[in-house]
Amino acid sequence: MRITDKDRERWRDMQAYTEELVSQGYQAIAGVDEAGRGPLAGPVVAAACILPLDRQFPGLNDSKKMTVRRRETLYQDIIENAISYSIVPVSAEIIDLINIRNATLQGMAAAVRSLKVMPDIVLTDAMALQGFSIPVQAIIKGDSKVNCIAAASVLAKVSRDRLMREYDAFYPGYGFAQHKGYGTKAHYQALDDLGS
Repeated sequence: MRITDKDRERWRDMQAYTEELVSQGYQAIAGVDEAGRGPLAGPVVAAACILPLDRQFPGLNDSKKMTVRRRETLYQDIIENAISYSIVPVSAEIIDLINIRNATLQGMAAAVRSLKVMPDIVLTDAMALQGFSIPVQAIIKGDSKVNCIAAASVLAKVSRDRLMREYDAFYPGYGFAQHKGYGTKAHYQALDDLGS
């Protein structure tokens, strides 16, 4: 993976928020994000991640702005080097039962609670989590502004994409490996042809 000066600059910009929190005394800073709120099929996947303060992950960004190859490379780097991480899928059945917003919040809370290291503070991408005794901050577009949220977005996106490729083998003809459950023309055509 080729790292550019722009990638390094983005890392420094994304690290600034973390450094401000460190200056306030926080050390274990957890980022939380999800993938799969918009698709017609498949789970929503939440992830939480605490990155080491002394290591860089250049090239990290909002997972939606990265190539598949870069996401996969950074995914491996993150899981090998994170202080702690967790990935929690929430099934389509749960989504149908409690709605996508509540399923997302449930998954994000479970991801934080599944961390092996208890964070000092939790940063989320826009969604406010309740029920924690530690501070929680919801940051609009946090996955493109804060490194640990971006890392969580990569973990969630890569994990969900892998699940959808597995679903493609179980449900042939729907094209899940290509569209990942999103409402593409091909997906709508498969629904018309095969049913839901």
